[in-house]
Amino acid sequence: MRIIKSFLLAGSFALVLTGCGSTSEILSTPIENIDALPLKVSDLTDVEKNKWGHLDLVKDTIPGMSVEKAYAEIIKNKKGQKVIVAVIDSGIDIDHEDLNGVIWTNKGEIPGNGIDDDNNGYVDDIHGWNFLGEAYDEQLEHTRIVASGDTSNPDYEAAKAQLEEDYDLWTGRKAQYDQIAQAVKGANETLANHLGKEDYTLEEVNNIETEDEALSQAIQVANGMNANGLTLQEAIGEINGALVSINERLNFLLNVDFNGRTTGDDINDFSEIGYGDNNVKPVKKDESHGTHVAGIIAAMRDNGIGMNGVANNVEIMSIRAVPNGDEYDKDVALAIRYAVDNGAKVINGSFGKSFSPHADKVRDAIKYASDNDVVFVHAAGNSSENIDVEPNFPDDNVNFVEVSDTYIRVGALTSKYGSSMVSSFSNYGKKNVDVFAPGSAIYSTFPENEYKAISGTSMAAPGVAGVVALVRSYYPKLTAAQVKQVILESGLPLTTKVVVGGDSSNVKPFSDISKSGRVVNAYNALIMADQLSK
Repeated sequence: MRIIKSFLLAGSFALVLTGCGSTSEILSTPIENIDALPLKVSDLTDVEKNKWGHLDLVKDTIPGMSVEKAYAEIIKNKKGQKVIVAVIDSGIDIDHEDLNGVIWTNKGEIPGNGIDDDNNGYVDDIHGWNFLGEAYDEQLEHTRIVASGDTSNPDYEAAKAQLEEDYDLWTGRKAQYDQIAQAVKGANETLANHLGKEDYTLEEVNNIETEDEALSQAIQVANGMNANGLTLQEAIGEINGALVSINERLNFLLNVDFNGRTTGDDINDFSEIGYGDNNVKPVKKDESHGTHVAGIIAAMRDNGIGMNGVANNVEIMSIRAVPNGDEYDKDVALAIRYAVDNGAKVINGSFGKSFSPHADKVRDAIKYASDNDVVFVHAAGNSSENIDVEPNFPDDNVNFVEVSDTYIRVGALTSKYGSSMVSSFSNYGKKNVDVFAPGSAIYSTFPENEYKAISGTSMAAPGVAGVVALVRSYYPKLTAAQVKQVILESGLPLTTKVVVGGDSSNVKPFSDISKSGRVVNAYNALIMADQLSK
């Protein structure tokens, strides 16, 4: 499933409705546990917010990847080679103003002639391939396992238990949001009727003198929303959006009677290719994940609009294989092989799940990428879990024995250096997570020439994929395995004690939550790549 953090609002709204105040910082780390760097005490400016992942820890006291420093001091006017980066994700808006100049075109195909000109098994694959066809919504993998009715499946009982737990959770959450929606909408109507207008201000609300219980309650709700940074009108929009997502989860992702597959293929036959179509764009505007990921990697730099991607000299190959639900193992395995066979030197995978019926097939594809000198960058996931213990797919190992030496798994960071540096949602693991990178509130491209900031390890992985692409562009003689070595060994090693999993009682040295104990750093990576290349 597309790895993106959401549903952070319910707790805040619940606090408002019960009249509670806001919570304080979850942990203040003793000064002796902070590395010898000053802490940033001021809020990020708007400019910093939109590019914090590119800033420098020493200069800016923000745990970015030193991308700006790398361009200013190392890349400058150097000329690199073009690098194809495959983005296996939802559809990408390849017409976006900040992406249309960096989209890969298959020179072996004649557009629109209905012939597989390059004989790769995919007809008219001009900018990539769409393994989903017209599908959008899909079940989660454990829903599919239960829906199959195959009780001999070794994962069946675990999948059934997970499905029951999830269904109870989300039906409860729907009831909670329905209650919140009713309270907030009712308060808005009460205040609008009393003030005689829809566009009232908080000042006007607080100037109301009344002994009416309903009006007093509406004033309380309005102030509660304001304490959480929202007007009542904005809160209604947030709640409605959350309810859409909750209903999608209940109606599609967790519904054993739903089947979203439209391509007519056998999901268990990995020899069957060419299904789907060549439309790599989103099927609806809400399908924004792939566009956001692509922008983080390669949005056109210094063109005066939008934002800058990490890498220049990149062509984005769009591979649509991740629905609104869990991806199929077959689609992922074939997508990886498609990327490798069509020239990608870097693959980004910002998706993941806890059940994988054909994990071996996907693992074989990851090994295929490694054997063919391709780096595969994968998001660690947003379950706040230690994935040395909890399953997370796709992976590159069986019982920690790796099949690939070019697979990099990435956890997420916030912009606040110190104890709260690790994103509360981010998975971690001394053995199964390689590095960390910026992943909270990352500003990037959205469909139809829009830009937004969203959070997830989905946003951390493409940042790293961008750094990988930089190294491969300017030091093309390095192998994929050497590039992985550079990424892991050149990162900033931090000893700061951090809260992990969003649990203030779970505090670990940063060095203990990933294999490298480091934050990816583009400046250092290019220096090390230069040394290694000599």
